[in-house]
Amino acid sequence: MSAGTADTMAPESPLERTTRMMRRKHLAIFGVPLLILAYLTYLVFSFEVPRLLAEADAENARILAGDMVSYKTHVTRDNGSGAVEIAIEGSRSGLYPEGESPAWVESQGGDVTLVELGGGHVVELIGQNRLRYDIPGYGVVAATASRSGGVEASFPDGPLPDWINAASNRVAITTEAGRVNITRARTEVMRYFPGWELFFFTLDSPYHGLSPLEIGARAVNGEAWAIWQDVWLNDRWRHNEVAWALVETLLMAFLGTAGAAMIALPVAFLAARNFAPLGPVRQVVRRLFDFLRGVDGLIWTVILSRAYGPGPLTGALAIMFTDTGTFGKLFSESLENVDEKQIEGVRSTGAGPVARARHSVLPQLVPVYLSQILYMLESNTRSATIIGAITGGGIGLLLTQAIITQKDWELVTYYIVLVVLMVFAMDSFSGWLRRKLIKGA
Repeated sequence: MSAGTADTMAPESPLERTTRMMRRKHLAIFGVPLLILAYLTYLVFSFEVPRLLAEADAENARILAGDMVSYKTHVTRDNGSGAVEIAIEGSRSGLYPEGESPAWVESQGGDVTLVELGGGHVVELIGQNRLRYDIPGYGVVAATASRSGGVEASFPDGPLPDWINAASNRVAITTEAGRVNITRARTEVMRYFPGWELFFFTLDSPYHGLSPLEIGARAVNGEAWAIWQDVWLNDRWRHNEVAWALVETLLMAFLGTAGAAMIALPVAFLAARNFAPLGPVRQVVRRLFDFLRGVDGLIWTVILSRAYGPGPLTGALAIMFTDTGTFGKLFSESLENVDEKQIEGVRSTGAGPVARARHSVLPQLVPVYLSQILYMLESNTRSATIIGAITGGGIGLLLTQAIITQKDWELVTYYIVLVVLMVFAMDSFSGWLRRKLIKGA
């Protein structure tokens, strides 16, 4: 052997080994964070985050936040007939009867309606198609609308402020006191108030506007059922439909989770190495579990909706398909980690495979399985909300319908609050049930 070859094959010295190990550690400590930082930087630009931030409108966000925690009363005039309607949230269920109006809306006679928005903001609806808006600190905005000529408006001298959007067919004014929209067809004045109006009683209810003491007194005098009916059948908030939607959501989560657990438990034995000695069978079952959980629940929802049509049962099947794969993996891994000594003890009595599984395997795994099933039930309560929006069932459907209108944001807040409360309740219930079934407390 040559001298060069001997030098090449010389053993690595402790110093060289330590230096090499330190280089690897430095690479892991500094290189991995730099790689992650570079990837995040790439995502920022690939998702056009700077453009999204530049185009974000803080005013629209403020309006949306206001719509979600407050209500607005609409004073609407038809620019063709001159008829004026006043409705809470612009809905038919919140329509003031003819001749009635809130204190801040006053008919001046001569086809003039005076709307006081507060803080010195005064809007006058004049005749069939004219408007005069006196804005403190800015001046008077006058506008005339016609179906043929569009909207002609005059403003105080100077450039228009950001809170006024004026075009040939529309003028929109948004101030801290309210909003005014003028189009060819109609003129709309909106004033905001905190809270959720008509949550219990609509305007046509005999109990609207009564104090809690007055309502309590009427309930004691035999009107309790009538009061409950007016609340339960509220046309604006639809409490009866919302309650049933919550029940549908819970049913989807329960049926999907329970069905998946019942299917995955026996099949998981075929995927466990210590219970399925045939490798091909084990691999086929494992790949089936991978496939079921690899396809997201939303994708299963779309596929099943196409096959069976929309409905809560379709949502339950979508949850069941995904959870069968998840439970199959969890259950089979738990089976592979059972204590073999207990199995051997039962086998020594001459018990067959079924008896061994019944008396030595399941007692070890029942607490683990129950914990996993209850966790998935809690998680699926949230998932059922999104799945319901696609399948047409549960609270998810009502939430989607409210968002699509782009105006019922207080309903969106209501539904979101109910979903969060439902998740809280399921968390508490599953924790209590887990303690009862597993610990016996």
